[in-house]
Amino acid sequence: MTSRIDVHGTSIPLVGLGTWTLRGRDCIKLVERAIADGYRHFDTAQMYGNEREVGEGVRNSGLRDKIFVTTKIQPDNLAPRDVERSVKDSLVALNVGAIDLLLIHWPNPRVPLADTLGAMAKFKASGDVKNIGVSNFTVALVEEAVKVSKHPIVCNQIECHPYLDQTKIIAACRRHGVAVTAYSPIARGRADGDTLLEKIGKAHGKTAAQVCLRWLVQQDIIVIPRTSKTERLKENLEVFDFKLSDAEMKEIASLGRRGGRIVDWSWSPEWD
Repeated sequence: MTSRIDVHGTSIPLVGLGTWTLRGRDCIKLVERAIADGYRHFDTAQMYGNEREVGEGVRNSGLRDKIFVTTKIQPDNLAPRDVERSVKDSLVALNVGAIDLLLIHWPNPRVPLADTLGAMAKFKASGDVKNIGVSNFTVALVEEAVKVSKHPIVCNQIECHPYLDQTKIIAACRRHGVAVTAYSPIARGRADGDTLLEKIGKAHGKTAAQVCLRWLVQQDIIVIPRTSKTERLKENLEVFDFKLSDAEMKEIASLGRRGGRIVDWSWSPEWD
């Protein structure tokens, strides 16, 4: 299995590093170490307050042209004028040239989606942004985005792991050629210690977390596990040298529940 996925002519590494909560010099060093270990995909956001550090780590590697960088516009910056200002801020903070993928971090019902996507399209037209997408979008919102966007919606970044049934939104994204990126793919550590995942992992010589990540990438779902531990970096990348059986995939899927969501806050839409 390839370690990348092609979406609308863009090649995206299936495993990236999520950087939520990483700050300062520790963030820079972790990005540098991740690149040395083989990572070529980094996910940040205005809301994380670490675009500058992620950008510095990428620049220090000397491998910018091989690295895919995603950032996100926070939900209170989605009016066209705010989009223009905030994306310019992100470009300056990252300082890595064009942003590979720019996402709406959370939907904002007070701002028409067409207006936000129209403002984002201007940055794609100028070459400052290579691709646009969304995050935390429901089936209805994805369908609206695809309908009103001048450019392809490349991905929808959502909470996705075995404990949360996301079959409806995944199916909707696939109908429209939108890739799915999973944040919290190990359910913030819940996978570690899971009896079923450990049993399957033992059969493959892998950890429960690696089984969890493999279950996602085997469905062509991009994963961006966050870690602050250097020893976990390589472990999270080593998911392409084994394959889960159909029976194992179904067993893992059976863990999914509607109530398994971890991230739910004031900006959340009405989930599917």
